[in-house]
Amino acid sequence: MHASIKRLQKVNNKVKEIVNKKQLKTVPQIIAVSKTFPLSQITPLLDYGHFHFGENKVQEADHKWKDVKKKYKNVQLHMLGKLQTNKAKIAVKIFDYIHSLDNAKLASKIAQFEKELNKKIKLFIQVNIAEETQKSGILVKDLQNFYDYCSKELSLNIIGLMCMPPADLDPKNYFIMLKKNSEILNLKDLSMGMSNDFEQALICGSTYLRLGTIIFGERSS
Repeated sequence: MHASIKRLQKVNNKVKEIVNKKQLKTVPQIIAVSKTFPLSQITPLLDYGHFHFGENKVQEADHKWKDVKKKYKNVQLHMLGKLQTNKAKIAVKIFDYIHSLDNAKLASKIAQFEKELNKKIKLFIQVNIAEETQKSGILVKDLQNFYDYCSKELSLNIIGLMCMPPADLDPKNYFIMLKKNSEILNLKDLSMGMSNDFEQALICGSTYLRLGTIIFGERSS
């Protein structure tokens, strides 16, 4: 059995254990973050029956997944990285979910290309939960207005919120804060939790875990 399948099984077991122990209502979707990994590392997971994968760069995703998505019809591809507006059209074409919707210009471009391509994408608003200057994302105080603009004016399918807590602080409070804001907006999905903090994210209500290293191992680059 391929090493990545063993790691995925281990994560799945851990997730189920926490869900049962804490009596959580939702079993989260595990996104295997396959950025920088070749198809030789990904195919065993596809053949095993895992279909949610995450990429950070539009060009890499388009090159890597275009043919794969024709072969494996169930693949759900998640855009996790910063999305430039000039790449929005390709992103709408190749991805099923975008987790990094972080400004009004990008929102209007996505809406435009959804119409052109006759395709609806599932979107997460990226929230700059700790107001870090080096990170993009909507500030909590602007969230309601931005959500209204996206959902009412542009008719975008906003399914939830996404955050990346500060690397050097306990993420729990930020996960709780994101959960509260999702409830205010009546959104049921939360994209939070990575390889190092997914257990806390799960307990705080995450519905999509973004897991790379814990499934694929360390990246060489």
